[in-house]
Amino acid sequence: MNRTSPTVEIPQPAPRSSRPEIMAEEIIERLTYRIGKDAKVAKPHDWLTATILVVRDRIIDKWMESTRKVYRTGDKRVYYLSLEFLIGRLMRDAVTNMGLMTEIRDALTSLGVDIDVIAGLEPDAALGNGGLGRLAACFMESMATVDIPAYGYGIRYVHGLFRQQMADGWQVELPETWLAHGNPWEFERRESSYEIGYGGTVETVGGYDDPSRYVWKPAERVIATAYDTPIVGWRGKRVNTLRLWSAQPIDPILLDAFNAGDHIGALRESNKAESLTRVLYPADANPAGQELRLRQEFFFSSASLQDILRRHLQQYPDFTNLHEKVAIQLNDTHPAVSITEMMRLLTDIHGMEFEQAWEITRQTFSYTNHTLLPEALESWPVPLFERLLPRHMQIVYAINAQILLEARKQKSFSETQIRSISLIDENAERRVRMGNLAFVGSHSVNGVSALHTDLMKETVFADLHTLYPARINNKTNGITPRRWLMQCNSGLTSLIEEAIGDKFLDDTEALKALDAHADNPAFQEKFAAVKRANKVQLANLVGSRMGIRLDPSAMFDIQIKRIHEYKRQLLNIVEAVALYDQIRSHPELDWVPRVKLFAGKAAPSYHNAKLIIKLANDVARTINNDPAVRGLLKVVFVPNYNVSLAEIMVPAADLSEQISTAGMEASGTGNMKFALNGALTIGTLDGANVEMRDYVGEDNIVIFGLKADEVAKVRADGHTPRAIIDRSPELAQALNAIASGVFSPDDRSRFSDLIDGIYNHDWFMVAADFDAYAAAQRSVDQLWLDPKSWYSKTIRNTARMGWFSSDRTIRQYASEIWRA
Repeated sequence: MNRTSPTVEIPQPAPRSSRPEIMAEEIIERLTYRIGKDAKVAKPHDWLTATILVVRDRIIDKWMESTRKVYRTGDKRVYYLSLEFLIGRLMRDAVTNMGLMTEIRDALTSLGVDIDVIAGLEPDAALGNGGLGRLAACFMESMATVDIPAYGYGIRYVHGLFRQQMADGWQVELPETWLAHGNPWEFERRESSYEIGYGGTVETVGGYDDPSRYVWKPAERVIATAYDTPIVGWRGKRVNTLRLWSAQPIDPILLDAFNAGDHIGALRESNKAESLTRVLYPADANPAGQELRLRQEFFFSSASLQDILRRHLQQYPDFTNLHEKVAIQLNDTHPAVSITEMMRLLTDIHGMEFEQAWEITRQTFSYTNHTLLPEALESWPVPLFERLLPRHMQIVYAINAQILLEARKQKSFSETQIRSISLIDENAERRVRMGNLAFVGSHSVNGVSALHTDLMKETVFADLHTLYPARINNKTNGITPRRWLMQCNSGLTSLIEEAIGDKFLDDTEALKALDAHADNPAFQEKFAAVKRANKVQLANLVGSRMGIRLDPSAMFDIQIKRIHEYKRQLLNIVEAVALYDQIRSHPELDWVPRVKLFAGKAAPSYHNAKLIIKLANDVARTINNDPAVRGLLKVVFVPNYNVSLAEIMVPAADLSEQISTAGMEASGTGNMKFALNGALTIGTLDGANVEMRDYVGEDNIVIFGLKADEVAKVRADGHTPRAIIDRSPELAQALNAIASGVFSPDDRSRFSDLIDGIYNHDWFMVAADFDAYAAAQRSVDQLWLDPKSWYSKTIRNTARMGWFSSDRTIRQYASEIWRA
């Protein structure tokens, strides 16, 4: 029986005009009555807010209709739980997807306002770090585009990850202040507030005639309040919701303490609550940081599930059909505690039997794994987990008992296999394994590239795969072509439309028609002109921000991603040092002018990653100021990498560096963005590079180095990097220069430990792959000297990347996992 109220006909607003003159009038009206400014004295940020409000009003009409439609049809809803949503600036995205760019531009021009100037003032929402968060943002936009009713759930971080600055080449972390002046895109939903508990005790209630019931009595409580942001699909077909949670104390001030003179202590509860949503990924190298991270993950997981169940009960009498109307996707292990929270809510709060609750939970949840690195599969010390979430610890043990008994009785698992699948890791200190919990609590577990999915079955989840052989499946990642082609590279978009028509705007696989133009000299010339214009834009940005002059005629060789040893920025830097030595030693050779650009953030507690940033800056200082190089090589580390910076760097790239240690990158999406925008990829056969090679063709990508199985074999056989280095004079000379302080004369031993790691174990195969990488780079040089061949290959990259749209990925999730 449906529990919704009788249908009431709600008067619908008249369609809003999109004529520029009407929009100009509306912008002035918002400026006057919503912002309180006269147009004569309005500043650029005032015009930005007024414009957003005009666009937002048109989005709201679509948003409300999208919501009403789901209630009318009873369609299944998808809930995407992610600790990160790297959504970037929203105005250009919303205006483009609503089909209003020409009208808004003309309206602002009539008012003497440049849309590009004010759009650049919008802050990047500091809600993510790298690929995980950007993927979530692409997925949200694609779910709206392909008409899937969806909510994204996350945390409304006040300061996000951090704002990166450089001090003498070292990374300095500063608070990101994206919310300092409010966020005109969001709506506070005070009615959607939920209590979140921590600590306390668990009591058993029930008499002889009643089944036992467990009651958790938390010692601490905070309030989670929702803030909603509309996410617009292409052509405004559907508008979905990104719901972010903000933490508030139950009692904002302890008046007794305040009146007693303890003015700081009186705000203790307020500060404790607000700390939950201050910073993304607080450093967890200490117990306090670990506890805050776990508190954050439970905070947003519990609030989201309470909200999901509340919404379900608005339409249906109970939860027996929950899995038929709700699909919950866990984006990595961060929200894995949701499995136990769902069990608690269904059994303790709503009175469902454990077995029925477990079956519904498993059919409702699905889990995306993003890493094969054991340290990235979260686990929590049992004492910490039990102290903060005592009832959930009981549920973990109950689930574990059921899983282990099933494995023992039905599959005859050995002791080693039992230890492997257990939710409790007992190899050292006892820890709760969140990856295993997400796996057993979901009906589907997917990898994000074909190689990654195969490796999941063979490595981190080998024994769980044996227990549940039908559970693991692949869903190769994708990117939204609206943000990563149409918006960030309007010149290329217009050129493609001129050549093959506009079908690709709605179906990116229609880009295949561009193949026919790959060898056309006239088209190549136009393609090259677009690329140069994008390079000039990046050169101007680097010049204005950093005072470094770049030649747009040089090859722009770009590696932008989170700084991590497995992503091998170090390999790139070492090769730059070797190239520097060769250019100085052989000035008579015809060297290709090259600019190596880096950007990315290192986790605050990741020492080696921060040292790599310092090395990049030290090497850059030396090379860029050496007259012997004659401008043939420059190295630039661009600070504070975010979505807006990527939108400038990606279209400007000639060469895309995707050089992770094979078998360690789950997928990558930066590789897709670069190739779609006409860059040649140099990379290992890792992550989605494997599938990209299959789609763009072996002749249109530069692959080097050990494969994943070869990396595993080298490690198993006993890797001897010192012998490899001794056989490679260029590598040995570059490593010696770095280790001996050539690039760090103020501290000659600064990088000695970093280089010792390559000599002594080389876990990330920098030495093992160096010669192959250097040879691949010289083959890239030769290709660059043949522009006809170069542009033929890069145009084919753009033409053949249509399959890597997140629309395709989401359709696969919808049909094969969510059944939505």
